[in-house]
Amino acid sequence: MTFSLATWNINSVRLREALVSRLMTEELPDVLCLQECKSPVEKIPFDTFKALGYEYMVARGQKGYNGVAILSKIPMEETDSQDFATLGHARHIAGKLENGVTVHNFYVPAGGDEPDREKNEKFGQKLDYLTEMRDHFHAQKPEKAILVGDLNIAPREDDVWDHKKLLKIVSHTPIEVEHLAQVQDAANWVDITRQDIPEGLLYSWWSYRAKDWDAADKGRRLDHIWATPDISNAAHSSRVLRAARGWEQPSDHAPVFATFDL
Repeated sequence: MTFSLATWNINSVRLREALVSRLMTEELPDVLCLQECKSPVEKIPFDTFKALGYEYMVARGQKGYNGVAILSKIPMEETDSQDFATLGHARHIAGKLENGVTVHNFYVPAGGDEPDREKNEKFGQKLDYLTEMRDHFHAQKPEKAILVGDLNIAPREDDVWDHKKLLKIVSHTPIEVEHLAQVQDAANWVDITRQDIPEGLLYSWWSYRAKDWDAADKGRRLDHIWATPDISNAAHSSRVLRAARGWEQPSDHAPVFATFDL
């Protein structure tokens, strides 16, 4: 069975319902993972997406903030939802596809503006969230699993527009990169995007603050697709749909894709 998967921080699923529908219609991912839905689950426009062939959804939502959803053409049932760091936020949902693959969808806290947990509570929450992710995957080693989402960290030097300038900027600080590496090591997760695209600058997020985001190209790769080693070799065709960042009323993130032959 071959299926394609996409992950996208949509920055309000109701505001950008038309963009989600466009992605579904033009790109046809079999599984679409959304973050920052900013909607209670019952107000996600599921009927619209169901009419486009996405008959299955698992989700966690809250009014105005956070929120994660997995929409699938493939039969899927909910298997897990964790509240890491006990924040009471809708930041994780997991669903198991009929082929036995479990998909984890995460929205890791952004961490505020100051990379100092003593001065910035949100940064401490981000580090604690990542620590609990690490401990969870140490305790329950996943198999036949995919982890996707807005992890809010660009780990590699070529995942940001200027490594030296961003070393003290939240999302690329050494302590965040180390915490993310520990999450990855906990289950030997394979970074599928970089397995397919091992070299070169690669971004999935461009700030709204840039007057011309495309020309300035000051991006970061904050959105990720990982897989457990038992299925990582089945992955291919990774890409970032950069064009979606230029759609009308866009999210500041672009969708990231991969295909799995399983």
